[in-house]
Amino acid sequence: MKKHLIPLLVVGVALLTAAAPAATGRDLTDIGYIDQSAIAALPAYTNVSRQLAAYKAQLDRQYAAAIRNAHTNQQRQQIGAQFGQRFNDEQRTLAGPSFMRAQLAIASVASTRGLSVVVDKRIIIYGGQDITRDVVRLLQGSQSILPLGTAPPPSEVGFVDQSALANSPQVKAASAQMAAYAERERQFYGQQFTRAGSDAAKQQQIAAAYNKAMSDEQNQVLKPVVDHAQAVTAQIAQRKGLLLIIDHADILFGGTDITTDVQNALNK
Repeated sequence: MKKHLIPLLVVGVALLTAAAPAATGRDLTDIGYIDQSAIAALPAYTNVSRQLAAYKAQLDRQYAAAIRNAHTNQQRQQIGAQFGQRFNDEQRTLAGPSFMRAQLAIASVASTRGLSVVVDKRIIIYGGQDITRDVVRLLQGSQSILPLGTAPPPSEVGFVDQSALANSPQVKAASAQMAAYAERERQFYGQQFTRAGSDAAKQQQIAAAYNKAMSDEQNQVLKPVVDHAQAVTAQIAQRKGLLLIIDHADILFGGTDITTDVQNALNK
C-alpha cells in the first residue's frame, strides 16, 4: 500500500479565496505575471538544471550506499539530513547567480512598467500584465542588470510564507497528532492488505477504508487549524486593506508580506 501523504498545512488556494472578498470590485492594473517555464528554457538555466541533475544522480548513489550502513531511524534521519544539506548547498552554488539575475530582470521590468507586484502565471486566470517577453529579452542580453535603487511600491496584494506557519504550536501539534495516527493506520491496514493476498477486490476495499479513515482524521484534526489560519489571515488582510493573499512561492516581485502578522496571531 502506498504511504498516505500528509500536508502540514493545506491553506494555499483557500487562503487566497478567504482573504479576498473585495477583489472583484476593484481594478488591479499594477499586477504583472511571468511564465517561469520560458525563463527555465533559456540556455543558462537549462545548463544549471543539467548540472544539478547530474549532481543529484551522483548524490543518490552515495546516499544509497550510506543508508545501507544505517541501523537505526536516528542514523537514517541524520544521513538524510546530511545529504539534503549537501544538495541544497550545491543548488545555491550553481543556481544562485542565475536566480539572482532573473530576480533583477523581473524587478527592472516591473519598475519600468510601474508594477507593484509580479506573480507566477499559473495562478492567473484573468487580468494582469504579461511581462514574460520583456524579462526573457533582458536575460538574453549580455549587459549587467543593476538592482533597483528604491523598494517596490506599496501593493494591495499580500502574501504568506505558509512553510513558516508550520512552526506555530497549533500546526505542530496537529501535524504530530496526524503523523502518529497515520503511522498506526499504515500498520493496521498494511497487515490487512498483506492478508488479502492477490484478491484485488479485497485490496480495493482495504485501500478505500484506509483513505476514508485518513480523510476523516484530517477533517477532525487539520481542518480546525486550517479554518483558524484562514480566518486570521482574512482579518489581517482586511485590516491592512489588502485585496487578496497568495502564497509566498507565487510572488516574484513586490507584494506585502503578512507572514509575521499571521504567525503572531496564531501563536497567541
